[in-house]
Amino acid sequence: MDGHGRRAAPAPLVTAASVVAVEALVMLGLAVAELASTEGGRLLLGLTTTLFFLLYGVLLLVCAWLVVRGVGWTRGPILLAQLIQLGIAWSIRDVVGAGVLVVLVVVSAVVLAGMLHPASLQFLLLDADDGEEPDRAG
Repeated sequence: MDGHGRRAAPAPLVTAASVVAVEALVMLGLAVAELASTEGGRLLLGLTTTLFFLLYGVLLLVCAWLVVRGVGWTRGPILLAQLIQLGIAWSIRDVVGAGVLVVLVVVSAVVLAGMLHPASLQFLLLDADDGEEPDRAG
């Protein structure tokens, strides 16, 4: 239990959430970089791309923060983001260097393993043995 009477999040879940938070910060950095490189000829494309990176980064950051507080719905967006990332890694495998490919795959694998770890699932889902549900108030 933490200082607020909630059960502490298990280490695999905290690790996964931490990696997702870093991913979110990368997305926010990409939003800033895209906005800075936007020119008049591609203003609309630059602004919509910036908005996408910004919203995606904020969503991931919020989900990373809430998942360690036991908010179960955040699992879906986090898992979906990792599956999309694996698909992107596969589709760009011939374009980027092996280092980028390995980083994308390893990051996704770490998050998926942490999110799907039995302790993480027990923390996020209703524990049928004791009937206790994680604090969802945040």
